[in-house]
Amino acid sequence: MAKKQGPERKLIAENRRARYEYKLDDVIEAGIVLQGTEVKALREGKANIAESYCSPERGPNGPEIWLINANIPEYSGGNRENHEPKRPRKLLLHKRQVNTLTGSVEKQGRTIVPLRMVFDKSGRVKLDIAVAEGKKLHDKRQTEKDREWGRQKQRLMKDYG
Repeated sequence: MAKKQGPERKLIAENRRARYEYKLDDVIEAGIVLQGTEVKALREGKANIAESYCSPERGPNGPEIWLINANIPEYSGGNRENHEPKRPRKLLLHKRQVNTLTGSVEKQGRTIVPLRMVFDKSGRVKLDIAVAEGKKLHDKRQTEKDREWGRQKQRLMKDYG
């Protein structure tokens, strides 16, 4: 399980739509391979992981997990050696975690969804990912009803004490 958001974890980007679109199961914290000016660009806080996903790929040393379609814009103070904004980025996970994620995607037809990107207490970039299953339209409606009922309960408790 991933750690809770605390004072030692600074939020860079969050995929808020993921909890609405998917049923989330296991949340895992993964490192991410960055190059050149990507960390400086992340410190500017303009990254976007809302439309991204994670994909298991076959690499030279076995299966690997890659972050696809995440947008880290070019660093404003960079030069011609700037990074490519939407390049695929490798995730750093233990072999057992990679095998579990790959199995759930290939055998069970699930998706690996990035939830949030943070700086940890030592300044490294971490990505919280979750194994997820897509919701149907009626599930989304039920989620919306439950959320609205929770808001109404809070209002009633505030008014009547």
